[in-house]
Amino acid sequence: MSKLHAIVIGGGMVGAACADALALNGVRVTVLEPEPIGGGATAAGMGHLVVMDDSPAQLALTARSLELWEALARDLPAQADYRACGTLWVASDNEELEAVEPKRQAYLAAGRGATLLDAAELARAEPNLRPGLAGALRVPGDSVVYAPVVAQFLLERAGATVRRGAVTELIEGGVRLASGESLHVDLVVVANGIGAVGLLPGLPLRQRKGHLLITERGVASLHPVQVNHQLVELGYLKSAHGGDEDSVAFNVQPRPTGQLLIGSSRQFGRPDREIDWPLLRRMLRRAAEFLPALAQTSALRVWTGQRCASPDHLPLIGPHPDLDGVFLATGHEGLGITTALGTAEVLAAQLFGGFSELLAHDFTPARFGRMPEAVHA
Repeated sequence: MSKLHAIVIGGGMVGAACADALALNGVRVTVLEPEPIGGGATAAGMGHLVVMDDSPAQLALTARSLELWEALARDLPAQADYRACGTLWVASDNEELEAVEPKRQAYLAAGRGATLLDAAELARAEPNLRPGLAGALRVPGDSVVYAPVVAQFLLERAGATVRRGAVTELIEGGVRLASGESLHVDLVVVANGIGAVGLLPGLPLRQRKGHLLITERGVASLHPVQVNHQLVELGYLKSAHGGDEDSVAFNVQPRPTGQLLIGSSRQFGRPDREIDWPLLRRMLRRAAEFLPALAQTSALRVWTGQRCASPDHLPLIGPHPDLDGVFLATGHEGLGITTALGTAEVLAAQLFGGFSELLAHDFTPARFGRMPEAVHA
């Protein structure tokens, strides 16, 4: 009996994780990607592996995904730069610190570690933060990773055939490429982030643009600003989900090279890749409010990326309601790297009937109601 053959559209972290899960279940996989592997939203992100608790479903997906990342880490190449540095959710004042207790309890209920640090403990943990901060929530299991390397690793492990090519259309039982070639398979997984909207215009997804900056390389011990954890202000949560206005938040990550990766910003309705300099200045001023010595640090590079956001901030994982043989794995917003492995687990359980505790939550596209059909040839 011949193997099932699947096409995965998208060679980013989510697509690679799905390809790996399909291959582990005996499926022959072809990945279609017009750009370098992991070169889109995967390369544009911070690679922060973080448990988030905006909803029970998000908490379950991120917590399970962190377990899967911890299991995968032992097999990753050194170039993946996987590091369990943990996250400090920094409280500017006592009101923020007191309000973080439900978050701590949610993490503990999900089996993740989380401890409160008072002002003195925070100062010892991160001496370069400005004085006067109230404390922090420390989540020791969070990590950072260089995701493009992991995407390549998973595709090689899967034995996937990788083809450079842009998909322009979903057709009955397959896809059509920009070259005009049609490919027919048993199963198509749409995992190309916001590019999914170009193939399926009815999807409830929209773009969210973000800026990142990385500082110059240097010897870590001589760097003017040393950071030990991923640092995020608790105001990030309000910024991330509080509305459609342009926003910035303090988010700094240490890299093995001694560099700092600095974020973050959010803009909806900006599909371009241009740098918004006023917004970038706002972002850096915000970062320097928490880490004053950043003013002594030079930037090496600035770039933008496009996330893919759904109305409830949860990804779309599962069968398209109207198209047989078409599955979705998109809409991860800023959590695509974190939740890629959990997404792949959900997809595999849906397809092959395996167990996943994540099936207790509805990640299917059908939750948004019937979507308009794609245009067929």
